[in-house]
Amino acid sequence: MLFVEVALKVPLHRTFDYKIDPNITVQKGCRVWVTFANRKLVAMVVDIKTQSDVPDNKIKAINSVIDERPIISDAYLTFLKFTARYYCHSLGETIFTALPASLRQGEHPDKTQVPDYTLTEEGKASPKLRAKKQLALIEHLKGSGVTSLTELKALGFTTQQIKPLKEKGLITEAINHCEAWSSDTLEIASKPRLNEEQAAICAAVNQQAGYRSFLIEGITGSGKTEVYLQCLEKILNAGKQALVLVPEIGLTPQTVNRFRRRFPNTPIDLWHSNLTDNERLHTWRRAQQGSSALVIATRSGIFLPLKSLGMVVVDEEHDGSFKQQDGLRYHARDLAVFRCATQQIPLLLGTATPALETLHNALSDKYQLVSLTKRAQTKVDNAYLLVDMKGQPHQNGFAPTTLQHIERTLARGKQVMVFLNRRGYAPTLMCHECGWLSECHRCSASATYHKGMSRLVCHHCGEQSYVPPQCVDCGSTNILPVGLGTEQVEQFLELQFPDAPLSRIDRDSTRRKGALEEALNEINEGGARILVGTQMLAKGHHFADVSLVVILDVDSGLYSSDFRATEHMAQLITQVAGRAGRSGEPGTVLLQTHYCEHPLLQDLVNNGYGDFARYALKEREEVALPPFSFLALIRAEANNAKLVIDFLSDLVPASPFSGIQLLGPIPAPMERVAGKYRYQLHIQAQDRAILHSYLTQLLAYVDKHPLANRLRWSIDIDPMDTY
Repeated sequence: MLFVEVALKVPLHRTFDYKIDPNITVQKGCRVWVTFANRKLVAMVVDIKTQSDVPDNKIKAINSVIDERPIISDAYLTFLKFTARYYCHSLGETIFTALPASLRQGEHPDKTQVPDYTLTEEGKASPKLRAKKQLALIEHLKGSGVTSLTELKALGFTTQQIKPLKEKGLITEAINHCEAWSSDTLEIASKPRLNEEQAAICAAVNQQAGYRSFLIEGITGSGKTEVYLQCLEKILNAGKQALVLVPEIGLTPQTVNRFRRRFPNTPIDLWHSNLTDNERLHTWRRAQQGSSALVIATRSGIFLPLKSLGMVVVDEEHDGSFKQQDGLRYHARDLAVFRCATQQIPLLLGTATPALETLHNALSDKYQLVSLTKRAQTKVDNAYLLVDMKGQPHQNGFAPTTLQHIERTLARGKQVMVFLNRRGYAPTLMCHECGWLSECHRCSASATYHKGMSRLVCHHCGEQSYVPPQCVDCGSTNILPVGLGTEQVEQFLELQFPDAPLSRIDRDSTRRKGALEEALNEINEGGARILVGTQMLAKGHHFADVSLVVILDVDSGLYSSDFRATEHMAQLITQVAGRAGRSGEPGTVLLQTHYCEHPLLQDLVNNGYGDFARYALKEREEVALPPFSFLALIRAEANNAKLVIDFLSDLVPASPFSGIQLLGPIPAPMERVAGKYRYQLHIQAQDRAILHSYLTQLLAYVDKHPLANRLRWSIDIDPMDTY
């Protein structure tokens, strides 16, 4: 008798055996329907066995086979098993996290196809159209040739704009079936001449046979993307596939445009959370069958089963967006390292501000460190100016010096970027009489005042409430906004510089689909002279006319209980500053602070991020913090705080475990979110193997713990937020 070992999407760290009828053919990597706990579930076959340790009378038979042929390969299954083991997550949940929703529900892999669009002869003849969006779509297709519906939607076009053009016979729609692409059709557009540093990096990568991770430490504007493009050229010429990971959905349209211009006839696909289930399934299937030459994706793209993967690029590798913060808490950059090592292909990690863990690996010769020290457009670096806010009068958070710089920059016809990583009008409302604060009823946090929608909004649980006309404690009507938000900055600058068009970019202003792309296009076309935004503006965008960058509220990141706070602040300042001076002339960066003498700021301004990072590594080594030790967090939350504390306290052994240090249970940085109390247990070790050995034993204990089913708990390996 044959048995199948299957993985199910259940939070149990084990697999399950089922019988199979002798007349049924099933292979490892296929999906089957099974009955589990009186529910019909999709299961993934991870092994075929002739014997089972489960008594014969307790083994159920599978209900039916879904796939005639495997949808995942042995090598891909090995990758998922490693992921589950490393991140202490159940294999079943790991596998089904990696699959598109349609496959998790038992749908056929070829259930749907996404159409491609091309211009007809009439469309190529520059038709006269009134609708600007339709004209823009025609112009896009002229430059890119074949473009999928997924890509058009990512660029801000809608089906309502596409349909009339199709009806007028200006564009045609076709379904491209999943056939492997051929490098015979590869066309490469004209490319710029590389400078010496860029050429040396491309030569090193192209000469690499097998696996090697390259950390490209390049200052902002130094031409890292051009290095990616020319390294990918060799991979595509060989008929291989490539995966490019970017940290934000907002970066995918501009990245696609850049890659599409260089490789006009190359099949390029997108993968991010804004795609529909059908679009995600389509991209997944094209990647699996080798139809995609290049996939540009956010973090979950690391799980795409590319048939002939030849290279992975992780752009802005330091970015925290690559770390998943719930469910399977993986880090896409770290999984890229493992995947490339097992498939013996090169990995490019590019950033101006490398994470200290990545830099440590490079300095330890685990990765090859290569540098880009020259800006591509200008020979002079940006000028940093610290604006001392102590004792200065200020208007809505702006020092007089800052306003003067803004005025002079606008007078020269240049753009100004004002960065404040806090959306809304003000972080809180306060009663001037009794000190009442607008706090969220469900979280240990203030409710942010959003003036535009006249609401108090909690940015942690999403709870909204009306702005009270008077203080709920003392009845006073003297309620004032406290602190700055992007809405308030926008309102002040519109009054201060009424002749300068302004664009605000944050999660609120870009909520509508396509709004971000429209705003970025307006900025790049010179429509907006003042840019106000959060970190959405800081990551990878190219604004040629920005000459001045103003960073408000620098001090918020200087003092924190999180040992990574200064690293993150230095990265953010450097990335935001890099938006200036990209047109050929050096830019100016103003940092408003009450602590001009702070060593972090002085080091950044005078020596740059690279010097700061190397000094920070020495500090980490002295106190044995990552990357010189290894961390894990056990997080738990419930409506009852005592239940959480009792659960975590019981996980602390009576006698110490050799090589392991424990801290806790302690409250999470925000103790209460959405009505649930959150605590955590810190686990630290000097050796990764010891840490995982300890966690394996702990998992076996937790799985049988009587309180485990009464609260929500998780294990976070290599956590990004620790305090």
